[in-house]
Amino acid sequence: MNFQNRTRGILAALEEHGSIDVHTLATLLQASEMTIRRDLVQLADQGLLIRTRGGAMRVDMAQPFRFEHKAAQRYEQKVHIAQLAAQQIEEGDTVFLDCGSTVFQLCPFIRHKRIQIITNSLPIVSELLGSSVTINLVGGEVDADRQAVHGLMAAQHMQQYRAKRAFIGVDGLSSQHGLSANSEKEASTALQMAAQAEHTYLLCDSSKLERTSYFQFAPLTLAQVLITDAGADPALVTAYQQAGLTVLL
Repeated sequence: MNFQNRTRGILAALEEHGSIDVHTLATLLQASEMTIRRDLVQLADQGLLIRTRGGAMRVDMAQPFRFEHKAAQRYEQKVHIAQLAAQQIEEGDTVFLDCGSTVFQLCPFIRHKRIQIITNSLPIVSELLGSSVTINLVGGEVDADRQAVHGLMAAQHMQQYRAKRAFIGVDGLSSQHGLSANSEKEASTALQMAAQAEHTYLLCDSSKLERTSYFQFAPLTLAQVLITDAGADPALVTAYQQAGLTVLL
């Protein structure tokens, strides 16, 4: 396959997955990893993609993150997932909620519950003020675009608490590569919440399944339950179940 055809294949893969690693591209395009790395360097020089450690991502993924933009994407699927997630929460639970846009959609379904939440999400705090929910806001440095609290102090804050459940969002979920995020900030929060919870739930719409994002941070075994939407490929659902995840659709 010549460079032009490989270029089309690389850009098509990035359009579909957002980001992808060298090994996957080499297998897909039947080329050596050395060839793919040279191609990525050339395409990055042309401004057609962004090089990452071990692969590449779409140029638009490097643009500034805005919570409200992400929250508007695949809205119906996120609401469906949030409804299923809310059904897992029992009265009296203590629950970690991260700053993911799908996790945010839990708010209208839990505001009547007498539960304690621990969250780094400013939109969740704003949405649940005045409700039956008791709120513990994680302290630390505020990321204005993500509307969330991150950093060393945030991690130390979360280490002081234990919860029955943690609900976290991820930017990519792969049976081979595990969980991935667009930022180390989100990854750090997810890892800390999962470590402090008895049960961890991944809230992940079907567009993120078998997608590898910028930063791979944990195996599938970080969580016990995956909650996704009906658009999930049944073969993928089976694969995740065989990997040990309970899958709720």
